[in-house]
Parts: sequence; structure tokens; C-alpha cells
Amino acid sequence: MLRIRRELVDEIVAHARRDHPDEACGVIAGPEGSDSPERFIPMLNAARSPTFYEFDSGDLLKLYREMAANDEVPVVIYHSHTATEAYPSRTDANIAAEPDAHYVLVSTREPDVHEFRSYRIVDAEITEEPVEILD
Repeated sequence: MLRIRRELVDEIVAHARRDHPDEACGVIAGPEGSDSPERFIPMLNAARSPTFYEFDSGDLLKLYREMAANDEVPVVIYHSHTATEAYPSRTDANIAAEPDAHYVLVSTREPDVHEFRSYRIVDAEITEEPVEILD
């Protein structure tokens, strides 16, 4: 189960709305071994695409070095879907490389509502998990 503070959910949704119609992507880092998302890190979608996201390799390397220096791990890896439901595509599942991360998807296909869901993805196998939003 993903337990996440409401302000982090709001940050993800705001980022997804800002980048629409392109997919948004980013990470929420947390202390190693805690499974607690703490530090919101919006990233640039290097693909600049409405149907695909890709982290810039240089930005990703910098992020992983920064997390290592802070004893952090990527607790949440998020991206948006702009025209479909918040469910991982086959491509999303194939590129998921962090088996301990929560993969969050937010759909911005409707202008006034959003769909926010979380998954575990291990070896391209997708398992949806409950989300508890903490106030």
C-alpha cells in the first residue's frame, strides 16, 4: 500500500496539469529502507510526448547521485497519461526498473477531474495497490 501526504499528491497532479498535453514525470525520494515518500522531484520529460515519458539520462544520473549522497531511494516514480486511464502501458511496464518503487499514474484526460492510482511493477508484471492519502 502506498501511504502519501496530500500535498505530494497535489504536487503530482499540478505537475501533470502544467505539462499537459505532454506526459509529466518525476520522483518522490524518501529515506532508504523507509517506504516513506518525502522529497518531491519533478523531472523533465525528455521525450516531450503526449504518449510517452522518458527521463533525461543526465538528469537521472544527477538525481541518483544526489539520492545516494542523502541516503535516499526513489519511493515513488510517477508520470501522467494525458488521454487514457491511469494504468501502465506495456512500455511503462517494460521500462520499470525499480522493483521496490511505487509507480504512480495520474490521468489528466478530463479537464476538471483526475485519476490517481499506484502500482508495483516487477519484471514487467503490474499489480495495482491501494493508496492512502494522509492529511
